[in-house]
Formats: sequence, C-alpha cells, structure tokens
Amino acid sequence: MTDYDRQYIALLKEILNKGIKIDDRTGIGTLKIPSWDFFFDIGHDFPILQTKKIAAGSAIREMLWIWQMQSNDVRDLHSRNIHIWDEWMIDPDGIYRVYEPEGKCPYDPDREVPVLDVYSIPLDNVNKAPKLKYTEDGQIMTAKSLKPGRTIKFAKWYGKDFAYTIGTAYGFITARYKFAQNLIDTIKHNPTDRRIIKSLWQDEFLRTAVLPSCVWSTEWDVTDGYLNLIVHQRSCDVPLGLPFNVTQYAALQRMIAQVTNMKVGFLWFTIKDAHIYENQLEGVYEQLRRAQLYDDLSEMSREEVLAFQQQTSEIMKMLDTGSLEYRKANADYMAADLLLKPCASELLLDPSVDDFFEFDYPRNVKVRTRNMGGIKFPIAQ
Repeated sequence: MTDYDRQYIALLKEILNKGIKIDDRTGIGTLKIPSWDFFFDIGHDFPILQTKKIAAGSAIREMLWIWQMQSNDVRDLHSRNIHIWDEWMIDPDGIYRVYEPEGKCPYDPDREVPVLDVYSIPLDNVNKAPKLKYTEDGQIMTAKSLKPGRTIKFAKWYGKDFAYTIGTAYGFITARYKFAQNLIDTIKHNPTDRRIIKSLWQDEFLRTAVLPSCVWSTEWDVTDGYLNLIVHQRSCDVPLGLPFNVTQYAALQRMIAQVTNMKVGFLWFTIKDAHIYENQLEGVYEQLRRAQLYDDLSEMSREEVLAFQQQTSEIMKMLDTGSLEYRKANADYMAADLLLKPCASELLLDPSVDDFFEFDYPRNVKVRTRNMGGIKFPIAQ
C-alpha cells in the first residue's frame, strides 16, 4: 500500500476507536475527532489511495474548476461530465433545495416548505438564522421537490442571478481576489515572502455561500528552492471528500511548482473535525478489510500469494459481476496483484507547460495509478 493509504487507514481507525458520536446539520449523524494531520513528500510520492478507486481525473478537474477556471457555475463541471457538486447547486428558480437523506423518510412529492431568505442574515452575524422569504404580493415563498424520489427538507432563496451555481464559494472567491494569478506572481518575484496565504473563508460572502469552503486555506512556502504547501480544512467527510481533497491539492502544488520553476517539496494537510457519517460505516469497514488483507498477504511467500490470487479468480467466475460478493472478490484479487506488481501512483504533467492556465486534464495532465476497486459512499447534503 502507499504511504497515503497507511496514513488514511490510521485515521479511519482513530475515528472508529476514539470518535465521538454527534448529531449534525444533515440529520445523518457522525463519528468525529477534533483534528488530524497528514504529511507527504510530494516530490517523491504522489498521494492517490489504492485501497479504493479514486476518480483522480475528476478530483483534478474539480481543483482546476476552482483555481484555474475560477468558476462557481456547476454547468462548467457538467461540460466535463462531473456531477459531484449537483447536490449543492442552486436551482434555476434561484432556490437551493435541501433534501432528506435517502431512506430517512417516505417520498412525499407534495410536501411544501417555506423558503428562507439568506439575505436576511446580517453581515456582522453570519451564524444567525435566516428569516422567511416573501413574494412580491406579500405571501411566504414556498418550494417543492424538483428531484423525483427525494423529499424536500428545507429551502433557501439566493436569487436567479446565482442559478446553477454554488453561490459565493470556492471559485467565486478565487476569481474575486485573483488568487492563482497573485500566487504565481508572488512565488516568482518574492519567494521568501512569509505572507503567501490564500483564504477561501471570507466573512463577507459566507451568508451567500451554499456550502462555505471546507478546504479553506493554503499557505505557501519556498525554502531552498522547494515549494512547500500547508492546507487547512475546517470540516472533513473522511470517506468521500478527503481522498479527493488530498490528491487535488497535491496536484495544485505540483502544477504551481512547475510554472514557477520550483522543486516540489512537502505537503502538510491539516484537518479540523474529521468525521465519518453513520451511513458510511459499511464502506469504511470494507476498506479496512482490504488494508488488513494486503498486510496479511504481505506476510506470505510469492507462491502463496499467487495461489490465493488464482483461487480468487476462480471464485469470481462463479459470481454475478454486479454483486457485492464479486466486488469483494475483485478487491481481494487486486490486493494480491498490487503486492505482486507494486505500482506507485504518479501525476504526469507535460513539462513544456509553463502557464498554469494551460493545464488541461487529460490533454497535458495524466494520472497513472492502480487500486482495489470502488466503494460507494452516500453523499451527505
């Protein structure tokens, strides 16, 4: 397994063993620990998990959506066949709808909820609850579900100007403050600056951000020609979000280093509130099982691992390819394969690219990795 897998599995175990069970805004419930730190030598080891499949290309494209396209428009992701932000997209009527977790309650297409007005929140107290939104004729605005099979939970008014976006978050902030341009310019011309900090957490725009930035701060350092990066995350969905976040910020660091003619240094990734949602536990246990199997196989001789892989291959032939049993057997097969044919994950950047805004996956950005297969985790809206 990779060093990233080792650190990640340690985090999963820490949450399961020492995590505190709490209620949260989603209504699902989580196990959480207050903080966790990762450390990577990005110049020697590019972090992509191998204990489960990560859509590394989508992770990189999402990062480019925020830092390169500087967009908060979800349709820009749709044009790249990426739908990871669909749950947080403001609908065409200017309303953001939040839905009950799947399986939490029966589907009620006729349920109607009052719409809250995010603009009623005072700028000097963004934690205050919003008031109701009224229509021009003085009636309380209401909303119904727009997603078949999903029951609406509550709704917020952002206005039609924000339709199809995630409000004033992520790419909205990077565009407003020209983060990428200023970052590159500073590293090139004043690399010893101790103030190379970019914060996506801007109080002025919190009330109109559908989801205030989880990965909210980057601190950049140049020491002896090496570009180092410290990333801060305020809230972390460990099974679903974290694998994306680490890979994409490592990619950002590699890209910025290339276009500023710096060597790639270290990445520190610091998390506050690392949590697992209760409906993700089954997938977490499967990932831990895979890691333990890999360790068990590593204690065997090569001949024994080959025999295990062959036996697993025969079992897979008797299983429905869509079944849970098949997916587990395939994970077992790949665990043995990764041990027999180790493969380091790599980010391959076209060395001729010297402009950050020219990076494009997969035209001049490619990923090489292998893994033990996918694990489906539900999204918590």
